[in-house]
Amino acid sequence: MQSLVAPGSQAEQVGRLLLAGIIVVALPALPFGNYLIYPFVILTTWFHEMGHGLTALLMGQHFEQLMIYASGSGVAESAVDPDASVFILAAISAGGPLAPSIAGAGLIMASAHSKLWRPSLWGVSAAILASVIIYVRSPVGIAVLPLVAAALAFTAWKGSDGVARFVLQFVGVIAAMSMIADFNYLFTEVAVIGGQRILSDTGQIEAALLLPHWVWAVLLLTMSAVMVGASLKYALNEDRLRPPPKRPANVLQFRRD
Repeated sequence: MQSLVAPGSQAEQVGRLLLAGIIVVALPALPFGNYLIYPFVILTTWFHEMGHGLTALLMGQHFEQLMIYASGSGVAESAVDPDASVFILAAISAGGPLAPSIAGAGLIMASAHSKLWRPSLWGVSAAILASVIIYVRSPVGIAVLPLVAAALAFTAWKGSDGVARFVLQFVGVIAAMSMIADFNYLFTEVAVIGGQRILSDTGQIEAALLLPHWVWAVLLLTMSAVMVGASLKYALNEDRLRPPPKRPANVLQFRRD
């Protein structure tokens, strides 16, 4: 039976990304769906908290440890110099909410190139394992994250091209869509994490830069939407997906006078 869409076409890319999105949205509503989606909830928390920690490192500060709790919440603990500017504090706070969108956009773009499917999965797997060894200090993170890393590595090693591509797209979409799950959190000034009341990410930005936390929430959501939208536009670009035209072989003429 002939396929309804041409392999590698824009229609196929749209279908794959839509399927990944539908699975992400529908899984929690299915029997045992919450258990199936749980490792990926932990993964998006890992993206978020690593965003805080890596931003701290980029700002010349110190990333101490990462805690992920059974509820799916987490905390990245960083040691910040007493004389650090308010802009450094704000950047570290913003790094968490933006990290899943940055990672998701990157993985969606990588899914558009077959040569990047497996290296991207290997890269994410290696980054997870390295973080567990260096930074993760909570039982849930230590138990779940290596399993996710192993699944991604096994897919990169043994999975078919179609499976590797879909898993990459699925992880990219779930990371990109995690901003929707964080919607209420971003518009909350104070949150309860690990049994403690602490300032939310946007609450910390408000404390550093004065503008109300909801202003920063809108700005972060807008930035995330732009990044994810640009990655989808790139991945679904019809001109890029269209195969190059077949050119006739060069005709060489030799003439002897």
